Amino acid sequence: MRKVENLEEISDGRIYELNDMVRAGCQDCKGCSDCCKGMGNSILLDPLDVFRIMKNERCTFEQLLSGAVELNVVDGIILPNLKMAGEKEQCAYLNEEGRCSIHAYRPGICRLFPLGRCYGNHSFQYFLQTKECSRKNRTKVKVSKWIDTPDIQKNQEYIVAWHYFLKELELYLQKQTEQAAYKQINMYFLQLFFSMPYDTENDFYTQFYKRLEEAENTFFKSKF
Repeated sequence: MRKVENLEEISDGRIYELNDMVRAGCQDCKGCSDCCKGMGNSILLDPLDVFRIMKNERCTFEQLLSGAVELNVVDGIILPNLKMAGEKEQCAYLNEEGRCSIHAYRPGICRLFPLGRCYGNHSFQYFLQTKECSRKNRTKVKVSKWIDTPDIQKNQEYIVAWHYFLKELELYLQKQTEQAAYKQINMYFLQLFFSMPYDTENDFYTQFYKRLEEAENTFFKSKF
């Protein structure tokens, strides 16, 4: 969860909404895959990302961890991210032609790039990162079209709920004085939101909010 102190240093200084036009169009990348290489552990996956990949790849979370996904600690929370592999340190889903092999169900961060999100007042807006994408002469495209996500209003509400839950969980973990409790909380979190199978034939959001309610009751309304 990258924190930015001064937005003007990395953006064009503007804030965008879904219906705004933004200069993000890269003409289908034209074979460029720079943003799929050398990204370290920064391509974090949320429960919807994992749900989409597992549904389309017909695999389990454990199978993902044995291949294209790894776990890392971010702000005290163990989270999954896309793995950079090989000498070129490229995304494990990048094929030999330099194209994304899961483009139709790619993660939210990939859909967003080169846009970013800035949060406030239990909401967020978009900004354009000006130094991250190497593609020149990008064209203007509507933000909602660029993100290319079904049920986008519902998706935005989900993003807000997940973001602020993680912030609350981060503060909760900071209060833990015993390493065993810290580990137990993270293991429960991973199991609840990622390892425990979702019903891929039914609505993801309904399942997510049920799990979110369970997590909030477990972490914040009772002694874990």
